[in-house]
Amino acid sequence: MKAARRPQVRLPELVAFADGELAPDGDYDGLEFRDTDFAGQDAGGARFMDCALTGCALDETALRRARVLDCVLTGVRGVGTDLAEASLRDVELVDARLGGVQLHGAVLERVLVRGGKIDYLNLRKARLKDVVFEDCVLVEPDFGDARLERVAFVGCVLKAADLTAATLVDVDLRRAAELDITRGVDRLSGAVITHPQLLGLAPALASALGLRVTGDD
Repeated sequence: MKAARRPQVRLPELVAFADGELAPDGDYDGLEFRDTDFAGQDAGGARFMDCALTGCALDETALRRARVLDCVLTGVRGVGTDLAEASLRDVELVDARLGGVQLHGAVLERVLVRGGKIDYLNLRKARLKDVVFEDCVLVEPDFGDARLERVAFVGCVLKAADLTAATLVDVDLRRAAELDITRGVDRLSGAVITHPQLLGLAPALASALGLRVTGDD
């Protein structure tokens, strides 16, 4: 089992963002976005490098194919944020409150998601490498057809996860606070779990194998 490498983000001295709105294909370098409402704005294809976003609203914000590099996002919130096919590298996402985030087809490398709660996270066909979910709550995350390599769930509550057609390599689930997989339990090859977790997953595993379990009589 190879451990996930965590991001080591060291932000430079930042300049406050003062342009009002984001722009498609914009280039944002060394900026601080604080308590800014980006609801409904379009920043598709934009690049964020060495930036801090704190307390920002991202409701229906379009960030499709954006590149987020060496950034820290703290206390961001929103529903329907579109990050499909985005690239996140060396990113820390702290105490987020998000719902319906679209990250399908995205690439995440050296990403830490710590604290907060994310409902209906869509990571279908995404590629995750060196990603840590720590002390957060993930409700109905969709990892369908995704590739997870060196991914760890530490103190994380995982509710109704979907692993359909996913590929797992060195995925550490042993320290998950709660492990609930409703679909794709047969894709757990490449992951490591504890004996108590195995017992908890037994009904789902039996169902996936077509195994009927009856009483002694």
